[in-house]
Amino acid sequence: MNINTVILKHRSVCNLIVQRKVRQSFEIMSDMLDNVSVSDLRDHFSELQMTYRNILRYTVEGIHDPERQKVYNRLLQNILRLNDRIKQDILARYSGWYTYSVRAGEQKEERLRGGNIIQSVDDLVFKSRLDDLLASAEIGRTGPRSEAAMEVERLSGIIFNHLWLTDYYGEAEESLMDLLIGSARFEWHEIATFVSAVTLSSLRVWDPAKIRLLARLTADLTPQVAERAVTGLVFSLHYYDDRLNLYPEVIQTVRDLAKVKNFRERCRIVVLQAIRSRYTEQLSRRMNEEILPKVVKLKPRIEEKLDLDKILGENPEEGQNPDWSEMFRGSEEMFKTMEELTNLQMEGSDVYMSAFAGLKKFDFFRELRNWFIPFYPDHEAVDSIFRDEILGPGINELAEALYKTPFICNSDKFSLILNMKYLPSEQKSMMLKVFRMELEGLEQMKYDNELTDPAAVFRTTVTQYVQDLYRFFKLSDFRHEFDDFFTGRLDLYNSLFYRETCGSVTDDRSLADYFFSKEYYEDALALYLTILKGVTDDAELYEKAGYCYQKAGEYGKALEKYSMATIIEPHTWTLRKTGWCLRRLGRPAEALEAYRRALQNEPDDLNTVLMVAHCCLDTANYDEALKHYFRVEYESPGNSKVLRPIAWCYLVTGRYTEAEKYFERLAGTGLTPYDKINMGHLALCQGSTRIAAEHYLSAMTGGEMSAESFLSAFNDDIPVLAANGVNPDDLPILLDYVLMNLKKEN
Repeated sequence: MNINTVILKHRSVCNLIVQRKVRQSFEIMSDMLDNVSVSDLRDHFSELQMTYRNILRYTVEGIHDPERQKVYNRLLQNILRLNDRIKQDILARYSGWYTYSVRAGEQKEERLRGGNIIQSVDDLVFKSRLDDLLASAEIGRTGPRSEAAMEVERLSGIIFNHLWLTDYYGEAEESLMDLLIGSARFEWHEIATFVSAVTLSSLRVWDPAKIRLLARLTADLTPQVAERAVTGLVFSLHYYDDRLNLYPEVIQTVRDLAKVKNFRERCRIVVLQAIRSRYTEQLSRRMNEEILPKVVKLKPRIEEKLDLDKILGENPEEGQNPDWSEMFRGSEEMFKTMEELTNLQMEGSDVYMSAFAGLKKFDFFRELRNWFIPFYPDHEAVDSIFRDEILGPGINELAEALYKTPFICNSDKFSLILNMKYLPSEQKSMMLKVFRMELEGLEQMKYDNELTDPAAVFRTTVTQYVQDLYRFFKLSDFRHEFDDFFTGRLDLYNSLFYRETCGSVTDDRSLADYFFSKEYYEDALALYLTILKGVTDDAELYEKAGYCYQKAGEYGKALEKYSMATIIEPHTWTLRKTGWCLRRLGRPAEALEAYRRALQNEPDDLNTVLMVAHCCLDTANYDEALKHYFRVEYESPGNSKVLRPIAWCYLVTGRYTEAEKYFERLAGTGLTPYDKINMGHLALCQGSTRIAAEHYLSAMTGGEMSAESFLSAFNDDIPVLAANGVNPDDLPILLDYVLMNLKKEN
């Protein structure tokens, strides 16, 4: 049995049901049923087929049934549920996955105990057995690995596995969670781990009861429980977004939550942090290839040489509006490597993924539940190094500092602790000193953050938890048994739940600006266009939407947005962008007018002067082009790149002596193949055909320019040569001479 085929068929059925294509879904499910082990699934399938035939018959016969739509909707829900059950049955039978081996073991233990201890809330046996287990566990910790602690650990594992591996929740599971929270016998970190089990179960098998439970837990006051519940709820609702319209009761749950104080803001924080995870792989590459080498070598950054179209530095027409400085303050190019790391950390970016990826092979991470345990100072992993000669005396301070640091996620904190006992003595001592110094600063930082940001604790917890989840889905040995939530665009803002909870203009704009700052222009544009449907008098929105179109190469649409922005408020930046797009669209005369308007607004801006000169060059207005290029040359002394267009203007206007002087000045700074071609043109116009041929040959020697590129450039310039008196009939002969001699040299 090919498991991947089963998963694809299951997904196809889900898609077909969402599209209301029931007949096609039945055909696929019928094929899947050949591999199930439970006959009840086949019986249920037959019942669903019969129900659908009745709906079809009643509809065709015109029989009025006011409940028909509800019956049809319920049918679709039941088909989805059966499809999920079929998938789970086949995977349990054929996959050999860890998930199902654990479930089989749990079911065996339940049989040995005399049955399922969680049957219903009214089952007194369940209540008494759980109470007995809780009582025998004696939750109070009397030592790092006392019998009581070991019993609690065993019991926690049973509860976690039950919540994770139960396909469909009933009153028993809700009562279990109530009892766990209300008993005051379980620590906060254990309850938080149980919430993760509910989330994993929800992502494994869709069940509205799990959504309701997570929704209820979002109001819990226990530290980290509400944070994990909100995260699990957001992830689950996004994962099953295409199904939600079939479950009006779930949509109503979301709407009710949206009315709860702080929920919208908390939901937005989770969405934003999940989207930040898209940057993790890119950041990891930067850490390994760019940032860490800088830290090691401590060398200043070397700027790249400027190209022809970057005479005054980076092309200003590719930059973002400097008026948006507030938005880009956290994402500007930093001047020091450590400043960038600090900025990224404070923002919530995952800067440690690459550093800790290799520290997930400890036995600790071979148990799935441990990937979701919040770090706390009394954990067994901390106790295990209590007797270390160097670390032991300072273990309390070290663990406390690790617990309080907001920049390292729980999974990485455990990795760090587990790795410490293998470090050389000197490194152990150094780390203790570092953590002792950091502890006081962490206390002050925590106090300052909470003072200025009421959501600081929630934000920090969610950031760490999302990073924990990211590591689980990317690094754990169990990752192949789960759909990777972090694959793809993660466009949570397009989900139905997001529109119901965080779909305000303020929320959309905040998220769009974040996308924009990270150069996710496609995502940013989708949100800006949504906002512009209701907001039509904001020049900055049109500017940013235009810039997103520009980055996608859709210059016509970019122009439309820039034009609207200019009508509202004619910023110089917008005029320059308009000119840039017009040049790309081959409309240089219009581009020139836009740049002239920009120059009127800011007459001292050399970048605009330069673009006006380029447009004059495009429109064959060489005298005006020269005037502006001379200004750049005068106000930017030592800039050799401006010599190139000046030499060209002199050449095409027949002022060969002046052109020759500028080409000589260029030669002193290094000639490009195109410079050598232009020097050949100059010689040709002056009647020196042999010298021209030498320059043309020189352009192709050294491997900088191919013969094909040379011919393309040469043919583009034939009209200029003809206008300067060169006989076009002589050019094919000259080209053959050059290319034949090129072959001799090669």
